[in-house]
Amino acid sequence: MIQLESKEDVRPICPHCSAEIQTVWMQLLAGILGKRYVYFCPHCRKILGVSHRKGLWMG
Repeated sequence: MIQLESKEDVRPICPHCSAEIQTVWMQLLAGILGKRYVYFCPHCRKILGVSHRKGLWMG
């Protein structure tokens, strides 16, 4: 089993520009079938990930 370990003294780096990430920008993607969030690097603005779709009944 892989262990999880919290690391507060280490900052992640962007996989695209290799800059140290201290904040992650996000933007709401709203549509007819629900909403999602896109997360991106504040340095190069490349996408780091997208949240799962939340339907109308899930908020």
